[in-house]
Amino acid sequence: MEDPNLLPYETIVRATSGKPEAVDEVLRHYSKRIRIAAIENGHVNPDTEDSIKSRLVAALFKFRFDEQPYPKTE
Repeated sequence: MEDPNLLPYETIVRATSGKPEAVDEVLRHYSKRIRIAAIENGHVNPDTEDSIKSRLVAALFKFRFDEQPYPKTE
């Protein structure tokens, strides 16, 4: 059973390879969290919201599936 709070793996793979519809899906998935993070003095700051979205998209294109962050221990 899939967790509705997680993006499907296939969507992440497509987004990291630059598929526009997958990138849009990632942005939609995180839109509420981004909006909350962009609140300043009780109001959503559109510049902050745009900055967060830009950094998320940039991070998608840097993401690599072939690298392991930690060595596997046996």
